[in-house]
Amino acid sequence: MPTKHRWLALAVVAAGTLMVVLDGSIVTVAMPVMQRDLGFTPEGLTWVINAYLIAFGSLLLLSGRLGDLLGRKRMLLAGTVVFVAASALAGFSGSAGMLVAARFLQGVGSAMASAVSLGILVTLFPEPRERATAIGIFAFTGAAGASIGQVLGGVLTDLLSWHWIFLINVPIGIATLALAVHYLPADRGRGLRAGADVLGALFVTAGLVTAIYAVVQTGGNRLLTAGAAAVLLVAFVIRQATARIPLMPLRIFRSRQVSGANVLQILMVGAMFSFQILMTLYMQRVLGYTALRTGLAMLPAALAIATVSLGVSARVIARFGERAVLIAGLVLLSAALGWLTRLPVDARYLPDLLPVVLLVAGAGLVLPAVTGLGMSGASDDDAGLTSGLFNTTQQLGMAIGVAALSTVAASRTGDLLAAGRTEPVALTAGYRLAFTIGAALLVLSIAVAALILRPAARTIRPEPAPAEKARV
Repeated sequence: MPTKHRWLALAVVAAGTLMVVLDGSIVTVAMPVMQRDLGFTPEGLTWVINAYLIAFGSLLLLSGRLGDLLGRKRMLLAGTVVFVAASALAGFSGSAGMLVAARFLQGVGSAMASAVSLGILVTLFPEPRERATAIGIFAFTGAAGASIGQVLGGVLTDLLSWHWIFLINVPIGIATLALAVHYLPADRGRGLRAGADVLGALFVTAGLVTAIYAVVQTGGNRLLTAGAAAVLLVAFVIRQATARIPLMPLRIFRSRQVSGANVLQILMVGAMFSFQILMTLYMQRVLGYTALRTGLAMLPAALAIATVSLGVSARVIARFGERAVLIAGLVLLSAALGWLTRLPVDARYLPDLLPVVLLVAGAGLVLPAVTGLGMSGASDDDAGLTSGLFNTTQQLGMAIGVAALSTVAASRTGDLLAAGRTEPVALTAGYRLAFTIGAALLVLSIAVAALILRPAARTIRPEPAPAEKARV
């Protein structure tokens, strides 16, 4: 493919990814308005986020493998179509149930499109320096997209209505489809006969759905749900160890790069996505910010991340290596959440909040570095699968982090309210405790990066196909 077309293809992939990432964060500032308009209960409102995360996180691995087998371009196009249709359904929702169902379908489309994005990228840019630049651009869409989503969500909600945070995806998605058809390289895939492990797909999809549901479950027997998830996931591992052509060859975990980067990502994303949600709630529920003001307050984070991702990350990674840059970025993020452990009830934006928002620029270093490390062990044949795995751990980190830290904050708040504290004081104390745990998760991430990840990447060689083994 000509160089110009490769960079245009990257722009298409990045635009599609940005649309998905925006949708994951754009709803956060509009949730109080949705609750009022559609009559959500406080517990039911969380499903506006959870329905999306459950579908997204549980289907990424399967979607990545199907992208390898059926063609990554085909999978990305199909996923974008599903996402656009679901966005239209969400935008016209008139009831809580309809919106939750539409969010689940958005998660399905997002999984199909996102699972193959990194696989497309690493095959487009095999040269290390170009790949580092491409990954920096791609990671920017994930890092800055979350903050941009909050700004855009506040603007659309205050100036138009919450319906437009979903309807805006329709024209963007249609434009992305038109460009993708023209610029993305065609790939045929290896066909379903090359590795259609239907039973394994059922085990892992059901296991991940059940596991994420166990985390976000607010009633019933959570322990029983978690046990069922564990049984399904163990069955999946056994199936992958014994299947003739597994859905997810366990050999990919032999690489310290792949295994370590995915573990690190669960910890890091869990802390930072929770920060995004809880910081938004703090600004609105404690400080009394409007949706628009909340979004604008987070705008410097988007600008800082953009500057670091696009203007700095590729150069410093090329000079110092991915692991060193990753650790430096994690130190900045740890400092940001550490700062919030002393969050006051009557915080002022410039002295108390702006320093945190600027320190979040560390995400502009972390995400390109951890993405490069996470994909470094992928062979061409398994690039879609490794991409799907990497995105799966990202969504698992989001779901687990938000559920766990939100529960901790709510429990602390409830205890203080019962003890007679005022609501602002109780809420702030709950958020401080959650930020303390988030900071601890980031410190643990630094330990993983220092002790497990190697400075140099190691490529995983695919196992020979059964027919080739027979010839040997």
